Amino acid sequence: MIDKQHIINRFISYVTIDTQSNPDSETTPSTEKQWHLANKLAEELKAIGMQDVSIDDNAYIMATLPSNVAHHVPTIGFISHFDTSPDFTATQVKPQIIEHYNGKDIVLNVAENIILSPDYFEDLHLYKGQTLITTDGTTLLGADDKAGICEIMTAMEYLINHPEVKHGTIKVGFTPDEEIGRGAHKFDVKKFGADWAYTMDGSQIGELEYENFNAASAKVRVKGKSVHPGYAKGKMVNSLYIATEFINSLPRLETPEHTDEYQGFFHLHTVKGDVEETELQYIIRDHDFGHFEARKDMMLKLTEELNSQYEEDIISIEIKDQYFNMKEKVEPVMHIVDIAEDAMKQLGIKPIIKPIRGGTDGSQLSFMGLPCPNIFAGGHNFHGRYEYVPVESMIKATEVICKIAELTALNEY
Repeated sequence: MIDKQHIINRFISYVTIDTQSNPDSETTPSTEKQWHLANKLAEELKAIGMQDVSIDDNAYIMATLPSNVAHHVPTIGFISHFDTSPDFTATQVKPQIIEHYNGKDIVLNVAENIILSPDYFEDLHLYKGQTLITTDGTTLLGADDKAGICEIMTAMEYLINHPEVKHGTIKVGFTPDEEIGRGAHKFDVKKFGADWAYTMDGSQIGELEYENFNAASAKVRVKGKSVHPGYAKGKMVNSLYIATEFINSLPRLETPEHTDEYQGFFHLHTVKGDVEETELQYIIRDHDFGHFEARKDMMLKLTEELNSQYEEDIISIEIKDQYFNMKEKVEPVMHIVDIAEDAMKQLGIKPIIKPIRGGTDGSQLSFMGLPCPNIFAGGHNFHGRYEYVPVESMIKATEVICKIAELTALNEY
């Protein structure tokens, strides 16, 4: 039985440490403050009795729970990231605990009239009567992915204290900089030594995912010519107008707010500019690799067409692949998904098997030789002021980890 207050205390001790990552930094971790939680986690792993605890020069943390059975069992791993999104402030997180949620509006911040409402966030209806941890409306919470870390840590502690639960060797990994796409970049798969692993980085209870987007970033630069507007006729080239033309030439309904399930998109997330120069930053996403390549090609051709129209290289574009759909690497070893699905069913959790409309460390790790499906961690509304996590979901995720370890030791898959 997982102690509820214990998991609440552990989670709050993590989220109140600011670990925002920074995409503009070239260091690993990308922010010095990530070390504060990283060092705490390494010490905590030692304190609960984990073996071979290490933290490297880039803040990657690994630890081992030795097998407690005599027969051979595949070595499995559980992985989560400790950085939080750079998209919303994580300074001075003040978690609020809502006991016995009544299914109605939650006032996060009276002074600023910030309300978490089930009328808008319908998933709240799933958790009536449960204990929710929310923000105070001024920061994100950090359940992405400190809930995952909390669950892994608690599961390892439980298994150490309950040797009657049989399991093989289990590896634990905590990573920096997942939120900026670098979480797996310096992950030493060989050192980790698992046959397969699971990231605890999903959302709603029951989520089990082994498909994710193929992903790329695109940086579009438009050059103009600034001339005094009183003397600009035939001379000024306003980069802002040309950038707008580029934006409007892409399919308007193929954006995040108009797509779901397997549908891909172009997402314009940053615009910086003036008459002289404008920069557009996009992310490109699609589950289907052929469609993914076609999206990149569409942006390249649009650049060529506009340059031809203006009879000079007025637009440049830089496209970088970020990660690929892990389905290709997981399908040949589908028993690892079957184990997780069976674990949920045995615990009375309805598995929700669906594609991730995003990516995890697991998508990159799968292509690095470590097949790595994704399991729910329980949080909702990540990366913003309306983020929350039901404590009961964290407890269930912890139980899923323990049950996966137990089922793997049975050697029935």
